[in-house]
Amino acid sequence: MKRQHARTTWVRRLGLALSLLSSTPLLMGVARADDPNRAPTQWPIDHVVVIFQENVSFDHYFGTYPSATNPPDEPAFSPKPNTPAVNGLSPGLVSNNPNAANPKRLDRSQAVTCDQDHGYTDEQKAFDAGLMDKFVEFVSGGSCTDKTLVMDYYDGNTVTAIWNYAQHFAVSDNFYNTVFGPSTPGALNLIAGQTHGATPPDIADNVISGSVIGDPRPLFDDCSPATTTKIAMSGHHVGDLLNAQNVTWGWFAGGFTPSGVVNGVAVCGTAHQNIAGATVTDYIPHHEPFQYFQSSANPHHVPPSSTSMIGKTDQANHQYDLQDFWRAVQAGNMPAVSYLKARAFQDGHAGYSDPLDEQRFLVETINQLQNRPEWNRTAVFITYDDSDGWYDHVMPPIVSHSNTAADALTGPGACGVGKAGAYEGRCGYGPRVPLLVISPFAKSNYVDHAVTDQSSVLRFIEDNWFLGRIGNQSFDALAGSLETLFQFDQGPRTGRLILDPATGLPTSD
Repeated sequence: MKRQHARTTWVRRLGLALSLLSSTPLLMGVARADDPNRAPTQWPIDHVVVIFQENVSFDHYFGTYPSATNPPDEPAFSPKPNTPAVNGLSPGLVSNNPNAANPKRLDRSQAVTCDQDHGYTDEQKAFDAGLMDKFVEFVSGGSCTDKTLVMDYYDGNTVTAIWNYAQHFAVSDNFYNTVFGPSTPGALNLIAGQTHGATPPDIADNVISGSVIGDPRPLFDDCSPATTTKIAMSGHHVGDLLNAQNVTWGWFAGGFTPSGVVNGVAVCGTAHQNIAGATVTDYIPHHEPFQYFQSSANPHHVPPSSTSMIGKTDQANHQYDLQDFWRAVQAGNMPAVSYLKARAFQDGHAGYSDPLDEQRFLVETINQLQNRPEWNRTAVFITYDDSDGWYDHVMPPIVSHSNTAADALTGPGACGVGKAGAYEGRCGYGPRVPLLVISPFAKSNYVDHAVTDQSSVLRFIEDNWFLGRIGNQSFDALAGSLETLFQFDQGPRTGRLILDPATGLPTSD
């Protein structure tokens, strides 16, 4: 009787388990029961969307969060009760800063500014071995008449949408550029956790000891200007790992579709005007990291063979125009992993873009995503390629030392003492930049303090789809986990946060 009872209990438990399996599409670690062709995931996330913006330090956008000045002629921001504090600008840092100038608030009328200096060497000099007190001297913009501008910041009356997203979802105040330097190193670390492997291995101000420290253009891109320095990258990236597991993916860049073809060479000439009336070319080649790798490049910017092939390997080789993302989404063919790059006038880069043009892009994108049936299984990451040199008061943990002529953090030619066999030219972590997680599974009104970096986004994708690691000293092996910004032990939240793209204020919640 005991044996029969045990057998009956086991059968009942098995039946319950099978019942749960058939009725629970969000079961982790297995294929979704309602779509057996969907790749298995560790968490209930079938779609990751990475919105990769340009050139913002954490203090530049979040220095006084959640306290906004709220002048009468600007959108007002009122924080929720019990909003957690960020590691931002204390009263002492605002009124008695160790730099040559104190930080000042920029209002909406000052959304368009000059560009700051964000070179690999100059940023290290500005950090001054952790004293964080030489920003005016070393990273103020060459075109800026007011050199103290580099210290300044916006609050929730200008970056209103971003602050509202932080209120309703999750933000990190301890997220860093993987290494010091400008756009290309940040973009490469996002997809590969790696800036080493460049050919040629040494180019003044661009590549040193085989590691990228500047903004050379991708060799495998017709739209890289003929007069610029070009490089190719070796090694692997996340696209290679996704292809190996048949997981759909793509990089979607505004302006990628050619405006014309001359002698078989694509021309990227589409442009838009920013709020200041300046005409800005949409596509910037060195903001497209997959074009540096021959395995993933689409040199002639050819379109996908069909909408159904977006995200799969065909003539486009996973490199697309931003409009192709929406074509796929509207067809019910949203890739598992999508990187979205705004047209340049909306990417937030000082000098040719601004927070208000950027806000319109972010809000219109996220509003549309929230109204899709895929939303309940989606995670959106918003982050940035570099800090632009804008002041941030936090000294990053230095997990990668380097001793090249381009290093200067702890003295001439020094970023600590490099380890034997470690790749040089990768001093980091670099400056602190914003990271927001927008998802039905994101914690609400939450500030995460765990140390993470650009390669943590790579690691999240690797872990969710069981891809393994890049290897070859990729920073993904060191990256902190972004799982703490989520709560996966509960079902997805049902609410939506729909914002006004002009004001950044909620229209419905």
